[in-house]
Amino acid sequence: MFGLSELKQTRVYQQGKEEGSLEAKLEAIPRLLVLGLTMEQIAQALDLELAQVQQAAEQTPPTQ
Repeated sequence: MFGLSELKQTRVYQQGKEEGSLEAKLEAIPRLLVLGLTMEQIAQALDLELAQVQQAAEQTPPTQ
């Protein structure tokens, strides 16, 4: 039977954890843009590629 430590070492667990982390970062981008950060600053702060930030920003509806 798998214990928690063995489960955390599985590839499926690691991939799920990475996907969740990336999703959280991408969801933060619109809020950071509203605060006035540049896309370059956001990419650096979130350890993302600039292209990822630009794509997420394009998919975000403009704020009023």
